[in-house]
Amino acid sequence: MPFKVLFIAHARDADKEKHRSLIETGTYHLYTVLVKNQDEALQVSKDFTDNKNIDSILLCPGFTHTDVAEISKITAGKVAVAVARGD
Repeated sequence: MPFKVLFIAHARDADKEKHRSLIETGTYHLYTVLVKNQDEALQVSKDFTDNKNIDSILLCPGFTHTDVAEISKITAGKVAVAVARGD
């Protein structure tokens, strides 16, 4: 069974249904979705957790600590939630 990761990034002009992709190998699936705001990020996180059986969510650095906590809560602890950080 492949390890499945959802990467979410913010873009003001994003269409969450259109701006998405999947890169997959036999052992790894990387989903990407661009969202306009936190509400959309929550919707996408819940949808992928419930319907794609993902293992992890990786968020772009634009997500705040509060955003991360909300996403962790909405996924009911079923997946790891991490944030990409840069120096």
